[in-house]
Amino acid sequence: MTTRASLPLSVLSPEAAAAKNSHKLHRLWEEPHGQHHSDTMRSLRFISAKALASHPQLVQENLDSIAYNLYPLLFKTSYLLEQADITRALLSHWPLEEFRLAVLLGPNIDHPEDLRDRACKACLEACMQGIADHVLRSGSNRLRVADFTGIQDVQVQQCPCGRALGRWGRTKVLARICCQLQGQPCTAGHPIEVFADLFVTEGNFDMVVQALKPSGPAPLQVCCPSLRADSLSPGQLLQVLGLAGPGKLRKLEVVHNVRLHAGHVQQLLAQVGFPQLTSLTLPTKAFDAPPTCAPDPEGEDLLLTSIAWELSQMNQLTELSVAFSTLTGKIQTLLSPLKTPLRVLDLANCALNHEDISFLANCNHTAHLEVLDLSGHNLVHLYPSTFFRLLSQAAQTLKVLTLEDCNITDSHVNMMILGLSPCSQLQQFKFLGNPLSGSALRRLFAALCELPRLRHIEFPVPKDCYPEGAIYPQDELSVSKFDQQKYDMIAEDLQAVLLRANREDIQASTPLFGSFDPDIHETSNELGTFLLQAFKTALENFSRALEQME
Repeated sequence: MTTRASLPLSVLSPEAAAAKNSHKLHRLWEEPHGQHHSDTMRSLRFISAKALASHPQLVQENLDSIAYNLYPLLFKTSYLLEQADITRALLSHWPLEEFRLAVLLGPNIDHPEDLRDRACKACLEACMQGIADHVLRSGSNRLRVADFTGIQDVQVQQCPCGRALGRWGRTKVLARICCQLQGQPCTAGHPIEVFADLFVTEGNFDMVVQALKPSGPAPLQVCCPSLRADSLSPGQLLQVLGLAGPGKLRKLEVVHNVRLHAGHVQQLLAQVGFPQLTSLTLPTKAFDAPPTCAPDPEGEDLLLTSIAWELSQMNQLTELSVAFSTLTGKIQTLLSPLKTPLRVLDLANCALNHEDISFLANCNHTAHLEVLDLSGHNLVHLYPSTFFRLLSQAAQTLKVLTLEDCNITDSHVNMMILGLSPCSQLQQFKFLGNPLSGSALRRLFAALCELPRLRHIEFPVPKDCYPEGAIYPQDELSVSKFDQQKYDMIAEDLQAVLLRANREDIQASTPLFGSFDPDIHETSNELGTFLLQAFKTALENFSRALEQME
């Protein structure tokens, strides 16, 4: 004899009572009589949801008869199985006040698997289209918040289709849906707040602007806690930031092909203001002086001082990335005014000198750092004692350390071992592009095995694998011309070092051209076109200058 599962049905739809006699639905949610063990209950709830999700037509015909508190589990199950039709239908009928994607896909007692790294194109498009269906559906008036943040973009998708919808694509789909719905009557009587991490480029700029600034009634109101901008002019950046609500922005990434100089940065921070900002990334050369800016007779960088003051007004700023800006002798000016200790600091290729490293070794930020990137600096050779003092100050908090192209050689390995040994919290160590031999890497790996929390190592192609006299740092052409057979042998030896130390939990790899960047991967075609256009414009300007000289 069987009976319906004794699930905690705390919220039932008004039609649920009438559906109790639905034989098919009853059969899919039943459990053995008297079975109450919690682990079994959890597995049965998931098994039942999975069985139901395998019948899309049945689900869609009976959505109004399903208990409200079963929607989240059924949603996660449909997402797992890539049943996009069910996913869309669930959102169309969503009976709860909130839909938070990362929470629904995260581990829970019914299904412990974490699906937040599945940026499945079919399912994400179905989610967003389901929200559109929801606002057009008569009688849908409970949903107030739809949160699409928290998805992790990874290189290999585990969803059945294997096709990802990255941050740029999600922005484009959401913006298009918002634009299509503008002017439609809001059946719920209130707009739905849609939270999304936006990625804006020239390719989707106009659509995003229209979505953020509707000309009339809009049933979807886009809220932007995080914004990434690439391939935009300074004016376009300023426009989209103003529309995105800078007062609520938590993370801002301005990268690569946004051509900013220090004057733009100062204007942006002073005019827009970001009181809630916790993370700021600025593009290459963002601290270079404007072309028309005359140097201060006393040698002071007044623009940098002003920028530092604006940063100091951000009481929640804990992450700062200013890689590839020339900041020689200026780190104290930039960082000392900040009132909140930094947890993330990226100063890669900033041409730092001993004064800068000395400040970092002694400032209050260092004891709080969790992520530090000092790539492109000859640290161990030029400032060994100062650099290792910096490491010792950060040792109790540092989780990710990146030292790429730092000219670390075999003669520095013993010092590196001593410097890294106190870093007991280190989880990732990346040191690509350093001229180290296979024997030096083996010694270093043996020491890294002693770090209890270390899980990820990115190591360089050993210099033994390159022709004698190879020049460092290497360009992209040179770095790929190595003896693959020698590399495989040394890589096997390094893996054996990890195995002998019982550190199978450490993943070691050599990504020749850096770690996978999903945002660059997704927009590579657009960025390539942007760079070609910039190159063409530069040639045209050069040609005109030559003609004027003649």
